[in-house]
Formats: sequence, C-alpha cells, structure tokens
Amino acid sequence: MNADKSNNYAYNKKLQPFANALRKRMTKSEACIWKYALKAGKMKGYQFRRQRPVLNYIADFMCKELKLIIELDGITHQWEETSVKDEKRTKDLESSGFKVIHFTDSEVLNNMEGVIWRIEQVIEDLESSTPLIPRQRGTQRGTGRKP
Repeated sequence: MNADKSNNYAYNKKLQPFANALRKRMTKSEACIWKYALKAGKMKGYQFRRQRPVLNYIADFMCKELKLIIELDGITHQWEETSVKDEKRTKDLESSGFKVIHFTDSEVLNNMEGVIWRIEQVIEDLESSTPLIPRQRGTQRGTGRKP
C-alpha cells in the first residue's frame, strides 16, 4: 500500500486505542524530542504527530506532509529479536513511501542539538528532492531562525 492523502497516509484506525495509551505514557526521550524539537511546528514549521498508527505499526513521530517517520530506539532495540522486527518495520514503512530515521534514547537525551541538526538535514533533503513539498521560506515558525 502506498501511503498518500487518499488513504490518510496509511492510517490504521484499529491501532488508535494503543496509540492513545502510548501517547499518555511517553518515555523520557520521547518527551524531550517532542518538547524541544517537534511540538507546535518547531521543526521548520512542519506538524508532527505523536504515536501515529500507520500500516500495522505505531510510529513514534510522523509528519504527513513530508512522509517522514522518526523512531526512538531504547535499550530493548539492541536485542536481536527486536532488531529484526525493527528492520522489517522500517522496510514496510519505506516501501509505502515513508522516510524513516532512527535515534537512540541516548542520542536524544545527551545530544539534542545533534538530533535536531540531523532532522533538519533530512527535511532539507526531502524538500529539495520532492517537488510536491513546498520549501519553507523566511523565518521558521516557532524558532525565530532563518532556514
């Protein structure tokens, strides 16, 4: 399935109760990246959603306009079984048209500036390579910074 506007970007209504529960119990790294990078258009003016049901998964953070998913990987993601599931999940999401980037909890908690820089770089790459995404002009909403 190709995720696009016609199917609400592969939204999976059946997973909504689970997504709501996860949204209420954010991890420390999820709360930090949300507060300092993704909330209220802080990331170059784009709107991100938390715990978004997509396909058969719940994405940690998703921007529909960019078709960008950000996943935070805790300590359990180092286990082989979880790692294999993560690879399949990423492959499924990417084959539906999403760009998926991963950060470890440690990266978010210890290097937020680097995480923000990396997300900005991915957004700039998506803006320049995808003609349907309007490049943000002037001051970035919510940051007071020039692009």
